Amino acid sequence: MIAQTKLEKLIERYDALQNKMASDVNPQEFVKLAKEYAELTPVVKAVRALMDARAEAQDLAELIADPEGDSDMAELAVDELEAIKLRVPELEQAVQILLLPKDADDDRNVIIEVRAGTGGDEAALFAGDLFRMYQRYADIAKWKLEIINANEAAMGGYKEISAAITGKGVFARLKYESGVHRVQRVPETEASGRIHTSAATVAILPEAEEVDVQIDEKDLRIDVFRASGPGGQSVNTTDSAVRITHLPTGLVVSQQDEKSQHKNKAKGMKVLRARLYEAERMRADAERAKERKGQVGTGDRSERIRTYNFPQGRVTDHRINLTLYKLDKMLAGEALDEMIDALESESQARRLAAIGEDDD
Repeated sequence: MIAQTKLEKLIERYDALQNKMASDVNPQEFVKLAKEYAELTPVVKAVRALMDARAEAQDLAELIADPEGDSDMAELAVDELEAIKLRVPELEQAVQILLLPKDADDDRNVIIEVRAGTGGDEAALFAGDLFRMYQRYADIAKWKLEIINANEAAMGGYKEISAAITGKGVFARLKYESGVHRVQRVPETEASGRIHTSAATVAILPEAEEVDVQIDEKDLRIDVFRASGPGGQSVNTTDSAVRITHLPTGLVVSQQDEKSQHKNKAKGMKVLRARLYEAERMRADAERAKERKGQVGTGDRSERIRTYNFPQGRVTDHRINLTLYKLDKMLAGEALDEMIDALESESQARRLAAIGEDDD
């Protein structure tokens, strides 16, 4: 049960913000106050609903207990009190969910990387299917997607492809997609009709700014080379492609989509910053054992998270044992919200349970 004093303090803070915003503050301070005010608005709305329900329950309990009260009114109040008693825990949980610590990176844009795994040509084709699924999902969400680098496979699909996705709450929605995605289907080239299993890996990296990750130029080795297309054929007559090696970590980023060496380097640095930032996130998460209990999956790219079974038209997420018989809608980006909503609900339930254990 959430203490009444805690709820009252939230409303006090909300009212104080409103008053400050109405006073003579500088534009920079106003933006900061407005951001906190906007974040608190849905919380305070839920808090007020909870406080109203608690107050109503108390009034009804007093009416029922009053020996000099109207007996007919008291009888009606019993039914009303039972209904409110059922509603209060739901309202409390809604407030608790809103008060859960927010992932500091939820509002960030992302860099998505999709790579063909085991399965040869079929894995590359599946990597293409997955990338198009995220493209369509981004379109539905009104996000902007810009391809950073694409390495097409000879038979179609991609050996690897990366893109920047910008918009509201991109990382909050896509962060559950990191991991190994497995496909089971009959390849077009399979004459016997045998089902093949192949895989692709997806990495969702919160985009990092220069202020988030400081990279010393002397820690970089930058090589330039001629860009090539599928099969290795040259697609550029100048050495515009760039390979950036971060010497302290051994991370390597190659970028060749732009005709300008300068643009390729800028895009490569953007990806490198995101990978270094993600590596630090993963290290910090690993150290927070309690927080890890509340996570759905680890975010590890080697973890098999989902299977797409074409013969049965189903998609199964192994982290929450959820199966949707909506394969076509999933690959069209239309059913992905349903899967992400379920993952988010499970994550919230685990974090609430972890808080409950801490309180015991």
